Amino acid sequence: MADHQESEQEEGSIGPVTLWCLVAGGMVGGGIYTALGVVVALAGQWAGLSFLLAGLIALPSAYNYCRLTNRFEKSGGAFQFLEEMDHEGLAGSLSWILLLGYVLTIALYAFAFGHYLAFAFHGGSTLTRVLALGVTAALIALNLLGVGKMKSIEIVSVVGNLLVLLSLAAYGLAHFDQSALVSGIEPQPLWAALIGAASIFVSYEGFQLVTYEYDQLKKPGKNLTPMVVSGTIFVIVTYIAVALGATSLAGALTIIEKKQVALSLAAFKAWGQPGLVALTAAAGMATLAAINSTLFSSANLAARIASDGELPALFEKRNGSDVPWAGVIILGTLAGILSVTGSLSVLVETASLAFLFTFGVVNLIAHRVLETRRWVSVVGLSLGGLIGVFLFLRLLLSATFALAGFIVLCILIFVGRPYILKRVKTDG
Repeated sequence: MADHQESEQEEGSIGPVTLWCLVAGGMVGGGIYTALGVVVALAGQWAGLSFLLAGLIALPSAYNYCRLTNRFEKSGGAFQFLEEMDHEGLAGSLSWILLLGYVLTIALYAFAFGHYLAFAFHGGSTLTRVLALGVTAALIALNLLGVGKMKSIEIVSVVGNLLVLLSLAAYGLAHFDQSALVSGIEPQPLWAALIGAASIFVSYEGFQLVTYEYDQLKKPGKNLTPMVVSGTIFVIVTYIAVALGATSLAGALTIIEKKQVALSLAAFKAWGQPGLVALTAAAGMATLAAINSTLFSSANLAARIASDGELPALFEKRNGSDVPWAGVIILGTLAGILSVTGSLSVLVETASLAFLFTFGVVNLIAHRVLETRRWVSVVGLSLGGLIGVFLFLRLLLSATFALAGFIVLCILIFVGRPYILKRVKTDG
């Protein structure tokens, strides 16, 4: 079977270089723009360590995602893994939570897009909301027309984004001022890095989007694991460098007080108005691409789930452009609403909780299914469980309403999902 699959995918459209760019872009696309101010507020001078710890959970999760995808030779990610183990009910419930995480992530990226562009044009909250809603609506429309996923444009966006971020990081590290990491704030204890890591875990969620395009990969058995793992390592290093460099330039207090546009202030500090223009362009391209790829992939994942009767059949229906229109409209609209009603910290932390849970399940599946290197799963489960507890307690104390809403939604998904599916049409 594996040989047959490999020969069929010899001419897939996604080669190793494109795959690597999609992995790196899927994570860096919006992650650092939204997470830096949040993590500095929580971890202070240990923000770089927080990105490292979160990355050490993402890395085994990415490795296991790839091994399981190659093992089952199908797209679908965690949903497909559970289906292959004959846990259809659990697969359905987990997929709903995963889609909720994607809605929160799209909202987070739209939030960042609105704030970075509005800041550059000296706009207020009204312009920010208009931009956030506008970009979401525009990408819903593009996806419905069937032109949402253009990999060449996405790769150009990734390269441009990385060039600006790495230049900013290099400049900041070349002029590194350690005192700026605690400028205007109280130094944080070492354990604060755990809280920071938990809160910004969503910054690493993008790698698994490529597993939903398994059927389009060239030689996935050969390319998927090394490209995803190396891409994840690169992103970890990039995040740490940007966290240290940007905070050194702007100062911790400024990063916290202006966390919605933290990197813009660092770029302005480094290079003045040209730096602000370059960073705004990079942020716009990156968040635009991240919204687009997440919306495209999540809508297609919803269609895949609906085809197995675990979502209403409406999500499976496609328009004349072969686009699952209901998923695009429903998921995109929910994200647009959240982007103008949620706070940055709540969006980041709630999305992080959703992905910590999902990746924990994937690591557990890998530990049960894969015969070798089970220690990788143990590392992912142990670190993920530890910072998951920290994040839960953090939300319990600082965002009780948001946490309660998330828990209620999860309970409704696990308990009420079968009842809902019985009441609605689940076959085409």
